[in-house]
Amino acid sequence: MIHTVTIMIKSVQTKEYAYFVEKLRKAREEAGLSQVQVAKKLKRPQSHISNIETGQQRVDVIELQRFAKMYGKEINYFFK
Repeated sequence: MIHTVTIMIKSVQTKEYAYFVEKLRKAREEAGLSQVQVAKKLKRPQSHISNIETGQQRVDVIELQRFAKMYGKEINYFFK
């Protein structure tokens, strides 16, 4: 007997989240940092930063605090 499994992947890209990741990318660029530099500071691979900035991976609250501090931004900068 053969079973077929269908997996549905829910996108993390709501309008609000798309706005958030755009502000995150913009803040990094305004801080004059590359993805590689941010990744080194966070002790993560560059692909982690790329995945966050493209909405493929969510950011938790603690990580958001680290980004905000590194970029010289208040947390509310990232939200409408």
